[in-house]
Amino acid sequence: MLPSPSPEDAGEECLLLVHIRKVVGRVTYRTCDECDEGVITDVVLDEPFRDCGLGTRALSHLRSQHPDVTWHTTLDNRLTRDLLRRMRTPKAALGGNCSHLQSVVVASAGS
Repeated sequence: MLPSPSPEDAGEECLLLVHIRKVVGRVTYRTCDECDEGVITDVVLDEPFRDCGLGTRALSHLRSQHPDVTWHTTLDNRLTRDLLRRMRTPKAALGGNCSHLQSVVVASAGS
């Protein structure tokens, strides 16, 4: 697992999931140091790695790297819903709890 800036958005970060020198997935997120809140905006896993616990390990790793952050998500698709429910990561309200991340939540909900 390698931290990396997100290629899509300058304000987001990624946790790249690497298997034998090949990226097989990523978790895209934003954190707010002022409010100690984080928003998971995307989780992507290659097909062979979806049911092996890699997603759970990735979110656990992210939580261990940011132990004081309260995590939420903007995701609501079948692939990630079960993973985020197992990891007790609630869906972010449209208004959001953190005014600094509010634009992220509203923008992601619109996509």
